[in-house]
Amino acid sequence: MSQAAQTLTGIEKAAILFITLGPDLSSKVIKLLPESMIEKITFEIANITQVEPLIKDEILTEFIETQRASQYIKEGGLDYARDILTKALGSKKAEEILMNSERLAQKRKPFALARKTDPIQLLKTIVNEHPQTIALILCFLQSDKAAQILSGLPEEIKSDVAYRIATMNKTSPKVIKQVEQILDKKLSNVLEGNFEAYGGIKTLVDILNSANRGTEKSILEALEQEDADLAEEIKDSMFVFEDIINLDNVYIQRVLRDVDNSDLALALKGASKDVADLIFANISKRAAETLKEDIEFMGPVRITAVEEAQHKIVGIIRRLDETGEIIISRGDKGEIVI
Repeated sequence: MSQAAQTLTGIEKAAILFITLGPDLSSKVIKLLPESMIEKITFEIANITQVEPLIKDEILTEFIETQRASQYIKEGGLDYARDILTKALGSKKAEEILMNSERLAQKRKPFALARKTDPIQLLKTIVNEHPQTIALILCFLQSDKAAQILSGLPEEIKSDVAYRIATMNKTSPKVIKQVEQILDKKLSNVLEGNFEAYGGIKTLVDILNSANRGTEKSILEALEQEDADLAEEIKDSMFVFEDIINLDNVYIQRVLRDVDNSDLALALKGASKDVADLIFANISKRAAETLKEDIEFMGPVRITAVEEAQHKIVGIIRRLDETGEIIISRGDKGEIVI
């Protein structure tokens, strides 16, 4: 394997693998992964601009070999797998593949028991903990479960916990392990944690997107009082311009009534084909032709100008959502009452 491929992290390799497999195959595989892993992989995918063909081939080969080794181990044990791989690839390569397979098999996620615990029971267990402890635990949970628990917290600590999630960066593995051990004792089991960086704005956005509208609104209002810039950044992350494709057509038509034509043309200059086609489908044929001409004759434009125009449209969408004129889909799975 090349030096460049060897320096990649597991998450980076997974992101490149999904890019290599393409959207159809990747979508079938990625839905089987834990939500926290999906978040990390999709973040990496979003930040990858290009991958050398050689690295793609190497990572795909490593994945196939590792999966093959795992299957051999299941069928006949470690010695059986080593024998087959040695005959096929040589002893050095066989040992390398087996080490990768063993490392993946042994890797565990922190707070595994908490992830399996009923949210109501988990809420009762952690409700009296320090807000920082609660925030740390929620960062490791599935987004929908974390949203239910966040909704069920007392009002006096709810926004505090949300703030701590959003501003959390990296946590010492020692602290994670200590908190996990204490929680596991309360949940009558013990699991070991591994070091990862959790928390941050994206984690809170995922949680709020799964929470009900009331919880989202109250937390954002409280965060605005605590840190207006942070609250604005969270709002911007909760709905980006490309998410317009998830709106109903009637809502898109309502939004477009308030959008300036020059902003719309500029925004579509940097939009995906799916978004552009959706916009064209929700305006008249004549208006679509005019809009396409405006985009064509616009010529090269700065990315910052495109982003500013898209930001204006997102602002309109958020305003209409707040007034109830349109609805942005949310989890709304109900709050927990204890």
